[in-house]
Amino acid sequence: MMNTLVAVVVTFISLGVVFCQNDPHFVANRTTIVHLFEWGWNDIAKECEQFLGPFGYGGVQVSPPNENVIAASGEIQRPWWERYQPVSYKLETRSGTEKQFKAMVKKCNSVGVRIYIDAVINHMTGDWGVGYGTGGSYFDASSLNYSAVPYSKEDFNTGYCNNGNIQNYQDTDQVRNCKLQGLHDLNQGKKHVRERISAYFNKLVSYGVAGFRIDASKHMWPGDIKAILDQVNSLSTAHGFPSGARPFVFQEVIDLGNEGIKAQDYFGNGRVTEFKICANIGNIFRKWNQQLRWLKNWGEGWSFLPSVNALVFVDNHDNQRGHGAGGESILTFRVARLYKMAQAFTLAWPYGVTRVMSSYNWEQKLVEGKDKNDWIGPPHDDKFKILPVTIKSDMTCENGWICEHRWRQIFNMVGFRNHVQGTIVEGWWDNQKDQIAFSRGNRGFIAINNDDHMLDASIPTTLPPGDYCDLISGRIVGGKCTGKIITVGSDNKVNIKISNTDEDPMVAITTEMKL
Repeated sequence: MMNTLVAVVVTFISLGVVFCQNDPHFVANRTTIVHLFEWGWNDIAKECEQFLGPFGYGGVQVSPPNENVIAASGEIQRPWWERYQPVSYKLETRSGTEKQFKAMVKKCNSVGVRIYIDAVINHMTGDWGVGYGTGGSYFDASSLNYSAVPYSKEDFNTGYCNNGNIQNYQDTDQVRNCKLQGLHDLNQGKKHVRERISAYFNKLVSYGVAGFRIDASKHMWPGDIKAILDQVNSLSTAHGFPSGARPFVFQEVIDLGNEGIKAQDYFGNGRVTEFKICANIGNIFRKWNQQLRWLKNWGEGWSFLPSVNALVFVDNHDNQRGHGAGGESILTFRVARLYKMAQAFTLAWPYGVTRVMSSYNWEQKLVEGKDKNDWIGPPHDDKFKILPVTIKSDMTCENGWICEHRWRQIFNMVGFRNHVQGTIVEGWWDNQKDQIAFSRGNRGFIAINNDDHMLDASIPTTLPPGDYCDLISGRIVGGKCTGKIITVGSDNKVNIKISNTDEDPMVAITTEMKL
């Protein structure tokens, strides 16, 4: 009996740790992460204070903060992917210094915005020979000598695939032990490797970081990731986290259902990136053999991951460039009209923890459907210093930065999600094709028209009668609505007219926006 009781207690403790690591530790009434891809630390600190905090964003995923290779070969000069080839765990990159990183985390926490770092711990650099990283550290990739960590040949997987790349994605041993695209594969089963990575994580936690996006998790053994996380300290109470809170963890696992490795293998460590959403939502809004009405059971009803395990997004830094999962169906800032509709639906629907992408622009060079400029790094000067993010009078960005998170239609829907959290979908309505509407409890309502015809209907809602400011077309400024006014009648119905030719063919209202 005593052994059974002990086992039950251990099980509950273990489950508590897992679900705590599924928790992003947002401050109250916040629900969404933004990925400020390749931003500098000073700009992120400023953005937290001036925009993300005031407009209700819950956290920021930042680019890898550790020292990386300086990639320069032919026409490819300082690509974005150099950040994913570590040289050491020093906090010195193009985004800024360790001092600037520490100050950024402190500033963002002070305004209720959490910081999650992109953790590249599966591998080190590719075959760059001898060189120096962004923090000045020497390395010799040919002999697997990364002295600033330190790592040596004994710390790498070198006896698999004839020391080559992954050849067969149905072979789990290959996927987790061989090189990913020529990158030198660390052996996380080694005690020394685990200690170096956990020490890196512990420094970040001490600075106030709230969690980690673990890059290339699919290429590591789940048990090795767990062993590393078990050595990581609880979050710092000095930065406002409750005592005993575990770091938020979300793992990059591309699982489209056709390979040997499954996303659920990683549930014991935290959340998992649900890539099946990207392709499917792209197909739906592009009307590629799918219709909007089929969104009625979006989430688990589509055989996606359980909501408690899912990190949800329309696009990410990889698949917006044609890498990873999704292919041509992926919606990005380049198809802004469809992109805003997809983001609005994702933010309105109660599934997973949502993440919004914030990009920079690059000139595409399409050859046979492939973008030959997919490597181009962030906006920079002639010395490859990242340019500052500058803001226009309408709150959008310039200087090469796209800043989708500052688009009114998106940041207002982040506010929608914050306001309706904890409610369920009610009163689903559709036209049997590509017009849909639904309420979220008695707090919110959204209608989307992706059809070839006008949406003109009287639709029941759960909202109280009155006039509301439409979040898609405007917001309340000085007590007045700058966009459309939507009226809920005494019969709790709303007469919706949305032209299929509108720039943003949708409306969204919440009780917070009642006039």
